[in-house]
Amino acid sequence: MSKLDQVLILDPPSDLRFKGPFTDVVTTNLKLKNPSDRKVCFKVKTTAPRRYCVRPNSGVIEAGAAVNISVMLQPFDYDPNEKSKHKFMVQTIFAPPNVSDMDSLWKDAKPDDLMDSKLRCVFELPSENDKVNEVEAIKAAPVMNSVKAESLASTVPAAASPDDSDLKKAQDKCKRLQIENSKLAEENRQLKDEGLRLRKVPRSDHMTSNSTSLLGREASPASLPSLLVVIAAIFIGFFLGKFML
Repeated sequence: MSKLDQVLILDPPSDLRFKGPFTDVVTTNLKLKNPSDRKVCFKVKTTAPRRYCVRPNSGVIEAGAAVNISVMLQPFDYDPNEKSKHKFMVQTIFAPPNVSDMDSLWKDAKPDDLMDSKLRCVFELPSENDKVNEVEAIKAAPVMNSVKAESLASTVPAAASPDDSDLKKAQDKCKRLQIENSKLAEENRQLKDEGLRLRKVPRSDHMTSNSTSLLGREASPASLPSLLVVIAAIFIGFFLGKFML
């Protein structure tokens, strides 16, 4: 029985390219797509497991679905004269109806049921043109940021500044409040003056009545001699009339 062809569609199909410099982790992506109507289990293997980190390195792809795999190359001292011999293999198998133990599935799998695809690792250093473009991009970044900032500054005030009519209304309202405050202060002062005036009026009336009574008392002794003269005249007239009779 001939070996089954790979059911998954790999992107990229044959090469995994890693672009230096390799002084830091370099990541490339691998996409696995399942065009069939069955679930497919997959496993990613490499000839240099200490140099790479693969996430995820195994799993199940539903019918018609796809999965993205990140392949991370660890930092190392790159020698341009040394050709890369690292390789990856994507191994697949159709999943049974109820798959639970993946380890047992791969352990008990028959060789004729397995499908695989191999990929070659390619290391690339940035070219001179790429370096120039990168430097120009770094230089252009502050200029672009300043242009964006100026554009934003020119548009934000128009949207954020208060309307002139609203500002004028607020100023007019403030003036009206100040005028009303002045009027209330003036009315309060007038009320205080009126209260003081009302307190003084009863005292002046009392003083007037007292002075009148005092004048009456002083005038009564002056009218006493005339009263005695009248009484004496009456007595004299009474006695004269008696003697004459």
